[in-house]
Amino acid sequence: MLDFLTLLRENPYPGRGILVSRDLVYYFIMGRSANSRNRIFVTTGDGIRTEAYDPAKLEDPSLIIYHPVRTMGSALVVTNGDQTDTVCRYGDFRKGLMTREYEPDDPNWTPRISAILNADGSFELSILKRKNGRCLREFFCYEGCDENQAFFISTYQGDGSPLPTFAGEPLEVTVPTPEEVWQALNADNKVSLYTNVNGEVRLFNKNLGD
Repeated sequence: MLDFLTLLRENPYPGRGILVSRDLVYYFIMGRSANSRNRIFVTTGDGIRTEAYDPAKLEDPSLIIYHPVRTMGSALVVTNGDQTDTVCRYGDFRKGLMTREYEPDDPNWTPRISAILNADGSFELSILKRKNGRCLREFFCYEGCDENQAFFISTYQGDGSPLPTFAGEPLEVTVPTPEEVWQALNADNKVSLYTNVNGEVRLFNKNLGD
């Protein structure tokens, strides 16, 4: 099992990331461009959405303004893009994601990462990524996990040009507190963090002084 805080401290740019554990989920976004950094998380009736911190500076909203978190019946859906809405529209995690593919941001081809947390404690993680010019759709199902055990997936392995896509299975990691995760994320690149621990939701936004 990897120490999650060490993993974050040693990686300046994992991009966007989802951590899932027992009764707990974290989702963070990072940014290198001014457009990506000009965001905050705000709550909605059934989850959260991204919003431009300064609307006057918003350039292309297509891949950065979306609902990362929504409820779907008794389940919670967490993703790094508008596939959240696709999953909720289909009412089925896999069926929805089978209609989607990686983001069209050549040359990075950012993968779409997603998670669903079920009421019985089981959960599933997914990544849709480009491989050999086609979309590879991977799904990882978990019956649950132990205390202080979590599984983490991110869009990138780290910084680079082009950015290297996450590879392999979700990483088995420890479970730090929300504050510890926020502090461990790279100070220059972090933008926002959503945490849901036993139903208690907290938002951390760099642009709002967190």
